[in-house]
Amino acid sequence: MSGIDSNAVEAYLRDLQARICDTLGAIDGSAFAIDDWHKPADSPLQGSGRTRVLADGAVIERGGVAFSDVSGSRLPPSASQNRPELAGRSFRAMGVSLVIHPRNPHVPTSHANVRFFVAEKPGEDPVWWFGGGFDLTPYYGYDEDARHWHATARDACAPFGAEVHPRLKRWCDEYFFLKHRDEPRGIGGLFFDDWAAGGFDASFALMRSVGDHYLSAFVPIVERRKDTPYGARERDWQLYRRGRYVEFNLVWDRGTLFGLQSGGRTESILMSMPPLAAWRYDYQPEPGSPEAALLERYLQVRDWV
Repeated sequence: MSGIDSNAVEAYLRDLQARICDTLGAIDGSAFAIDDWHKPADSPLQGSGRTRVLADGAVIERGGVAFSDVSGSRLPPSASQNRPELAGRSFRAMGVSLVIHPRNPHVPTSHANVRFFVAEKPGEDPVWWFGGGFDLTPYYGYDEDARHWHATARDACAPFGAEVHPRLKRWCDEYFFLKHRDEPRGIGGLFFDDWAAGGFDASFALMRSVGDHYLSAFVPIVERRKDTPYGARERDWQLYRRGRYVEFNLVWDRGTLFGLQSGGRTESILMSMPPLAAWRYDYQPEPGSPEAALLERYLQVRDWV
């Protein structure tokens, strides 16, 4: 595996998890609990991880930040069906994935993920790539927040060429889309997968930049909105829109499917679920309301910067 430093990737991911938990825990006033886990010896998937969860906090109703490093002798169908070159290869997959569900409906839900994958076969070169991104799912729209989020995403991509940010933004808009609802999950951000452009060092640098910019993108929004007054109406709308988040993760998210099909740790895979969500039959918000504005202005593909 000349030129590929998996240990450096692992060290970065572990440090990123710690930095994110320390920063968000300080804002909330509560620490993320630590759950270290190891796959049993007889499991088809080997490896370990650290899942960190904060529940019932002052600012974060539920937040999970998970690191995992797993390997196996055979890929699940969801990963190999469109990549025939992966057939017969063992694999190693590691990453940090997080979802933060704030308590205040004026604070958006945020998601981020950075990951590395390598598949090997004796006598052949390894197949590897990086992936990741971050995206924002508001319940109430604010232009200031949307501009800041996307400007930070642009800054994360800037060192890698002018074409990278438009490509990763478009990729995000297309991926985080509920096809059965014909609507975006949120206002987007960045997404990339199967990324090996420029070789290992350049691709690793892009992954690090995306991971390092997550807090810069999210923390100012949390600080601005966490003390905004709200009542039962806003809470009901938040729970209703969280239902869309659940639908996407269980129906469309490739990471969830890969984890479950490969024998991953279910508790860690499903930590992205909100603690509470609601569904209402054919609900339509009142015309001219802030809730209607979310659908009409913010849940639309647009250039915020």
